[in-house]
Amino acid sequence: MKTDKYNHIFLRCCYGYAVSGMAVLVIGAILPSIITEAGISFLAAGSLLSGMAIGNLSASFLFPVLVSWLGRKRAIFFITLCAPVCLFILSILPPFPIMYSVMLIYGLVRGSITILNNSAVNDIYGSKATGKLNLLHCFFAVGAFLAPFLTAVLMKLGFNWRHVLYLILILTAATAALYGTMDDTLLNETSNRINKDKGKKDSQDRSFLKSYSFYGIAFILFFYLGLENCINGWFVTYLQNTNVMSTTYATALVSFTWLVIMAGRLICAALSKKLDKSTIILILSLGSAACFFLLISTKNLTLITAALLGLGFFLSGIYPTCIANAGPMIKGSTLGMSVLTAISAMGGIITPQIIGGIADRIGIVGSIGVLNINVFMVIFLSLLNFRNHHKKK
Repeated sequence: MKTDKYNHIFLRCCYGYAVSGMAVLVIGAILPSIITEAGISFLAAGSLLSGMAIGNLSASFLFPVLVSWLGRKRAIFFITLCAPVCLFILSILPPFPIMYSVMLIYGLVRGSITILNNSAVNDIYGSKATGKLNLLHCFFAVGAFLAPFLTAVLMKLGFNWRHVLYLILILTAATAALYGTMDDTLLNETSNRINKDKGKKDSQDRSFLKSYSFYGIAFILFFYLGLENCINGWFVTYLQNTNVMSTTYATALVSFTWLVIMAGRLICAALSKKLDKSTIILILSLGSAACFFLLISTKNLTLITAALLGLGFFLSGIYPTCIANAGPMIKGSTLGMSVLTAISAMGGIITPQIIGGIADRIGIVGSIGVLNINVFMVIFLSLLNFRNHHKKK
């Protein structure tokens, strides 16, 4: 099936994901400034990160409902309009309960974009979705690279963290406009095609709920997203507290890590044509574990730099490849994508809160060691996924 007519949808998804990457990573980049100016603890800051993850989780339940009422285009348009409002409110540092509420809504926006983008690309490209999903997630990495980098550059030039938020605010408003002008009839065509391919079965087939392989992939993402959210939210703070690098170096290093992630996702897209998905996931999990263990076990600036860049490279393809791996199980079901997103989001909710709570007691540097559990579980579940895949052959 030709997919040229879907290019404008794919490009809108790519832009939306790039801005989503900027919107997520800018929070981690400015978090040290928020902690200082607002006078909040590590635990409270961790609550803000977890609040964003809870909002991300709530999207798994709320977005499908909104889609059923309004259709995909109007649902994503109204939700993404909330992002610039949230950023403006955050910039004035309101009382903590309001900040927390803002982060909940902010996370809802991110989660809705994730569900829309991944389900749309899976629907459009079908069995060829792995490469396109990795390319799509490259744009998230582009945005994730730009946010800390621009923060470091602008603050070096004398601007403050609020100016960075105002820039992202404008870009998120443009995202809403692009989604609002998307041709939703083409997305409906993909749903019809999927139903036909399935023998006109219910498009919300729930057979995946009985699949152990589905839950295995979901919990790879659970532990992966807990690790990723801590890297996004805590690592600028962590690197500053190691006392081996300046604030500017730490912010720039996290930024360039996402540039490496972009390259890694392009490589994963190429490898997807030669290796099966379970093999790619296993290779990436083992490589990321080696880099993470090196990162937290050394105080050498050169080794820390290499380890963090390596960690970004190996983490790069886990999420999109897992989404593609689950694609044949959920068969175009919005419910299936929502359940997958919900389980993974729980990891992103729990882990930053745990790290923040422990950091108040032993410091942020020591608390990062808890992430060893996430790394081990990603490896273990990747091995099970690899074994299950090759048993079916």
